[in-house]
Amino acid sequence: MAEPKAVQDSGWAPDARASAGTAVVLTSLLLGVDAAAGFTDWPRTAVWTGLGAVLFVVLWPTRVSAAPGRLTTRGLVRRRRVRTDRLASVVWHDGPAQRLVLTDTDGNRVELDPRVLTANPPLWHRVGQDIDTSVARGTLAEGVAPMRRLSRLIDSETAHAVFKVSALS
Repeated sequence: MAEPKAVQDSGWAPDARASAGTAVVLTSLLLGVDAAAGFTDWPRTAVWTGLGAVLFVVLWPTRVSAAPGRLTTRGLVRRRRVRTDRLASVVWHDGPAQRLVLTDTDGNRVELDPRVLTANPPLWHRVGQDIDTSVARGTLAEGVAPMRRLSRLIDSETAHAVFKVSALS
């Protein structure tokens, strides 16, 4: 029997294109305004280009993928991996920028936006199976409540999507 493939965040590519496009458009607008005003010189061009590069780095989305037993996040610079079948804790940080922090028994830690899991049912399914394994093994000491909360949120989002598609809402 073939081993299940890794599951990727389906919204990553559009988000990456949007961050690159936003940075390019802002840089182009700033350079265009300078050119129209007659203020074009190398230092100003370098500043506007640098500002566009900083915006690109800030907006670049984290790529999330899951395979049996592991969850990986990749940014521009760092890659982090956690063993989801050996989770020690799951913590949900509320606030304007919600974060889900998963830590495995080896001390590896991954932070991700819970909306990535709610927007990607196959990704959530893969991670959810491994979380069940962690609970069965008894390694998940802290975090069952946040996972139940996330599961309810995903179920609610899925039901809402089904009702919307079937024109029941």
